[in-house]
Amino acid sequence: MKNLAHPDQFRDRHIGPREDEINNMLQEVGVDSLNTLISETVPDNILLKKELNLDEAVSEQDYIKNLKEIAAKNKIYKTYIGMGYYPTITPSVILRNILENPGWYTQYTPYQAEIAQGRLEALLNFQTAVIDLTGMPIANASLLDEGTAAAEAMSLFYSLRKNKDTNVFFVSKECFPQTIDVLKARAIPLNIELRIGDHSKMEFTDDIFGMFVQYPSGNGEIYDYKEIFNSAKEKNILKVVATDLMSLALLTPPGKFGADVVVGSSQRFGVPMGYGGPHAAFFATKEEFKRHIPGRIIGVSIDSNGNNAFRMALQTREQHIRREKATSNICTAQVLLAVMAGMYAVYHGPQGIRKIAERINKLTNLLNESLKSLGYKQTNKNFFDTLNILSEKEIINKIRDVALNNKINFRYSDDNSIGMSISETNDINDINEIISVFAKAAGKENDSTLFKSLSEGIKINFPAHLTRTTDYLQHPVFNLHHSETEMLRYLKRLENKDLSLVHSMIPLGSCTMKLNATSEMIGVTWPEFANLHPFAPKDQAEGYKEIFSQLENDLSELTGLSATSVQPNSGAQGEFTGLLVIRQYHISKGEGHRNIVLIPSSAHGTNPASAVMAGMKVIVVACDANGNIDLNDLRKKAEENKENLSALMVTYPSTHGVFETEIQKICKIIHDNGGQVYMDGANMNAQVGLTSPAIIGADVCHLNLHKTFCIPHGGGGPGVGPISVAKHLVPFLPSHSVVDINNKNGIHAVSSAPWGSAGILLISHAYIKMMGSSGLKSATEIAILNANYIKSKLEKHYKVLYKGRKGRVAHELIFDTRPFKIFDIEVEDIAKRLMDYGYHAPTVSFPVAGTLMIEPTESESKNELDRFCDALISIREEIREIEEGKADRKDNVLKNAPHTIVSIIAGEWNHSYSREKAAFPVEWTKLNKFWPSVGRVNNAYGDRNLVCSCNPISDYAEESVL
Repeated sequence: MKNLAHPDQFRDRHIGPREDEINNMLQEVGVDSLNTLISETVPDNILLKKELNLDEAVSEQDYIKNLKEIAAKNKIYKTYIGMGYYPTITPSVILRNILENPGWYTQYTPYQAEIAQGRLEALLNFQTAVIDLTGMPIANASLLDEGTAAAEAMSLFYSLRKNKDTNVFFVSKECFPQTIDVLKARAIPLNIELRIGDHSKMEFTDDIFGMFVQYPSGNGEIYDYKEIFNSAKEKNILKVVATDLMSLALLTPPGKFGADVVVGSSQRFGVPMGYGGPHAAFFATKEEFKRHIPGRIIGVSIDSNGNNAFRMALQTREQHIRREKATSNICTAQVLLAVMAGMYAVYHGPQGIRKIAERINKLTNLLNESLKSLGYKQTNKNFFDTLNILSEKEIINKIRDVALNNKINFRYSDDNSIGMSISETNDINDINEIISVFAKAAGKENDSTLFKSLSEGIKINFPAHLTRTTDYLQHPVFNLHHSETEMLRYLKRLENKDLSLVHSMIPLGSCTMKLNATSEMIGVTWPEFANLHPFAPKDQAEGYKEIFSQLENDLSELTGLSATSVQPNSGAQGEFTGLLVIRQYHISKGEGHRNIVLIPSSAHGTNPASAVMAGMKVIVVACDANGNIDLNDLRKKAEENKENLSALMVTYPSTHGVFETEIQKICKIIHDNGGQVYMDGANMNAQVGLTSPAIIGADVCHLNLHKTFCIPHGGGGPGVGPISVAKHLVPFLPSHSVVDINNKNGIHAVSSAPWGSAGILLISHAYIKMMGSSGLKSATEIAILNANYIKSKLEKHYKVLYKGRKGRVAHELIFDTRPFKIFDIEVEDIAKRLMDYGYHAPTVSFPVAGTLMIEPTESESKNELDRFCDALISIREEIREIEEGKADRKDNVLKNAPHTIVSIIAGEWNHSYSREKAAFPVEWTKLNKFWPSVGRVNNAYGDRNLVCSCNPISDYAEESVL
């Protein structure tokens, strides 16, 4: 039968090098076969001894056909559930040119600002929209979801509290239940007491450090919090408000009535529900908290030519610098979705947003008046889009039956109430349909004459103290791009400023920027997957259930562990979740005192930050001269702390890019001293099909689906970080307060949605199904080959810092550029000069300062690897010119990199090297030149002069003239 298999196999499209190229690369590396290379790289005692139990690979055509059949099992009803998730209209120009465009979704996090100006500007638009609508002076460039944003606010308040004896965080009982669930998960390990109650009856006791309310409330009522917030301020209680951006087009913004932090989701700004995500949350706060804001802030600085340039601001807050002292472990944001939400605001502008909000409110008012005419009791006095109907249980059941028969979902509560939220997708016919449902359940007729009369008299009607009086979205960017032609050109203008995988290899060590295939992505925007509410009845999501089941089983098989939870919606979230599961396991055994986590000095910065968030104490374990964990130091610290040892956090292969031969012994030391082993899955790209976390001895691991399993990085998010666990940890996997996900005894939810960012799990599902077990193994082998090929090509020019046994590296490697400092060349200079060659820099100064960490991935062809190596060899020769005195130490192509087209062609050329050398350092750059849009960005200036919203109109006018 194999000779009748489809000749066009996905693995051959995913893996870059062809068979003849692989043989040439093996010759360069100095081995006779891939098997030999793997045997010299991966310790024999941890190699898989059997084939993976996965489905045989299917072709792209067959996968898409099968996916259509799975999608058809999802039922898309008209959904009025609300609770933070709303049907929305994604403008087609945004759908096609951002969400479905690899020029946007294959970008990396904008650490290299000079080649990321497009998405940085788009994120500044997002921040500006949030700042304007919330009435706060500063905002970040997105968080994971509304629940985790609220948890970040609570953690921020807790770290800022002046009286360290205060540990109570008050939460209004009218907040969304999923948010309260996430707050519980975050509060428990930090010994924060959540006091959940009626905010109108709140007692301002001395033990409260912060409070949290919803605006509009979870049931839809709009409360005036001004007096309560004034009282809280007198007691030094900080206030966080969760809000709905769309409602703020009409309502008084939280910044006007005393909020210290405002959080929420931007989902209804054109981002599909996707059965729960991904969606960009927002976090806005006061100027005084700017250095404590979790996540990323985009700021405005200047470049080397004195021109305005965007950058990520205040990066000293990053976890890799602060480590266990970080107040947040946030690493992945939701950049792609924040870009979409910001562009939704750009496309509609202030008048368009207001019209959408007014129409939603008018339809809700019409529904309210119509229901009252039928005799129903609606409890919300003031509301934006949500009504709350009280009735007898018998009537509620009738309404549910009639609604489901008409393919309509409402929100049903235990207190015999029905909630319904209107969205921008609804029209007057939908309102009439709802009225007919309620009329039929009450045994009455829907009076069309009355309905028409009511519809003609509906107005916006908020009390003056709740009505917005301030303008928003006044910057020209929100007022110039309302025709599709202008919008399309604006999007393309920004896209052209950004380097992504559509241009060239992005060789980032530890970040795995591999192919994000179109066939993997194609199902994400299908309405059967995109338009499903996460709290819809589960029998309406049978297609998603099938995807989850298959993906969880496959990930468990690949890790060798017993079960998987896909709820964590980032890698750092997976770390936190895994540690909470370990913590709960120890508690179940009566050993809740175990709170020591051992972490190697080479670990990702999110590791110690996650450990502290999980209530643990961090003890750092030394590494030896070869970059491996110091076994003696590990044993000493494990034995010294054996009574309180909770876990070891270890990355495998190591963060230094080698397979440590003693990994099983390392895990045994931890187990012998009562601890659990948490494996950071950042480097699973070197494990899949060859070894597994279970084989090395791990009890739990997280998997970066946005790395190993092909979900695109999206310019810095979305990411997904599911965890796989051994059998004894299965009972403690995350639960959910709204949807029963069969983990009733598990820890509280770590994400707002039951299955996290469900909408993009399709991508990893597609990758695994189209690759099959042999394809996945081949991908790992070629990833290791590509890294060792780069090593062989470049080690004559740059020192390889760490090598494994027999001189091999894993899927990534570190080059030491510190020797060039004697010629005044820093690692940053090499990174910036690579831009002139059309390449994104490798990972800079991690995990060792002054080094470049390179990961080529299996998707890059030999030709692309050769071009990249030629670029670095050429740069080495440019450094040699400085060594030999042929080039000036201060005025040279590296120090002045990157070179913009304006700097090359405009004005007098005063440099000691030629324009051609600056712009076209090798011949092939003349054929396909990517031009950085700004010169080297001045980071220090940007931090000293923090601006994180759109420039003043005067600046914009000056730019327009240019």
